[in-house]
Amino acid sequence: MLAAVIVVAFSLLPYISYSRDVTPITWDDRTRDSLAPIVQDKLDKSPARPSPVEYKTSLQTPINAPPDVFNHGKKKNKDTDSPKSSSPSPLRAGNSALLDASPRYIAAIMDPGDTFLPRLFCPAPTSERYDHLRPRAADGSVNLIQKPNYFFALNLHQCVGLLPRLIGSIVETMRFLGPQNCVLSIIEGRSDDGTYEVLKQLHSEMEQLRVKYYFDSSEIDPMVGNGERRIPLLAELRNLALRPLVESPRLYDPDTTVFFINDVSLCMEDILELLHQRVRQRADMTCAMDWIFEGTTFYDVWISRTMQGDQFFEIPQSGAWDFSKNLFWNDPKTRTRHEARLPFQVWSCWNGATSFTAKPLLKGKVRFRSNYSGEPTHFCKDLWNHGYGKIAVIPSVNVGYSDEESWAVKKLQLYTSENVLGESNGDLLAMIDWQTEQLGQIKCVPTY
Repeated sequence: MLAAVIVVAFSLLPYISYSRDVTPITWDDRTRDSLAPIVQDKLDKSPARPSPVEYKTSLQTPINAPPDVFNHGKKKNKDTDSPKSSSPSPLRAGNSALLDASPRYIAAIMDPGDTFLPRLFCPAPTSERYDHLRPRAADGSVNLIQKPNYFFALNLHQCVGLLPRLIGSIVETMRFLGPQNCVLSIIEGRSDDGTYEVLKQLHSEMEQLRVKYYFDSSEIDPMVGNGERRIPLLAELRNLALRPLVESPRLYDPDTTVFFINDVSLCMEDILELLHQRVRQRADMTCAMDWIFEGTTFYDVWISRTMQGDQFFEIPQSGAWDFSKNLFWNDPKTRTRHEARLPFQVWSCWNGATSFTAKPLLKGKVRFRSNYSGEPTHFCKDLWNHGYGKIAVIPSVNVGYSDEESWAVKKLQLYTSENVLGESNGDLLAMIDWQTEQLGQIKCVPTY
């Protein structure tokens, strides 16, 4: 059985000369003539999609929360203990005004049909494609196994407007996979926009859904001191989010799949496709593609490396992103597979959303650490060193860092269901020919 951990983590990069908070997107329709031929072909076969809604929120102007000190949390129960759907340490009360406003967000999270708060439109996944991911009883019903086999964990900060889509998609996924088979772990930190209050009050809903829920808060700030210790602190936050898993390994299935997802707007089908491809390809790790500037520029170039050892696009010593449109410039095979939206092997990736085997974590062999490059790059290096080098990017899954941005991304790069349209599970062209040998050299990019 597979299990899954989803972690949403902070993802601002210190070396970029611009912010991820790009100019607000205008909703003028792009002409299809501006799209690449392969994308044009898929658009012609795709059903019509609704127009985007106007994005606004009742908490658009955050109410200042009192300057309480967040708890780091205590150690979780030992392996012999049963996990409890409760916070491991006392939590602050929260801002009363934000608590009063949070039920609207809870309602949107729990009900995919709720329209009070706008969010990214997401199509219903094709059940036939993903049915094999659900544990089945002899009568065909979703089976309750003895140990949870899907573990969702997140790090969240100052993103209340994203919660209806992000957490809502995770709730939909848990319902599909069987909520009794799922665990949700969230580490929140330093939010004063209502993120803390919404996530705190999510406890009762998860209990009713029969999902084990771990929620805690942290005062760790990766940008303290101008971000000089950003990578070590991010590694610490990622390890905190995985604590319920790594401190109680006997409580989880040995074939657990870990999903780490940043603060992105994504759909249920995006999550399921990453898991589907990890199972189908027998991959150790699968990643999405994350984009900025309305889906025109790949984002996580600092972390990701091709099987040539290079970044996904060339960055000169000046640090300029002038060649960002020329993806995989020195790797024709990977470039062809990316343009065809076929999975391809890489040396490392993260890209806003990733899934990987938990085996090295459960065995205590791997944890997040940092050195010169980002902590995900070192994580992938450790996976390779322990024999888990089947790492792949799934280019059919494309995400952005807000509802507005993800809408633009999915207009240009398409929804997952559109990218896999017409593909069958027996399509041999989609299968990766794995390279198991370590690369001789990997481009090291400590900073820009």
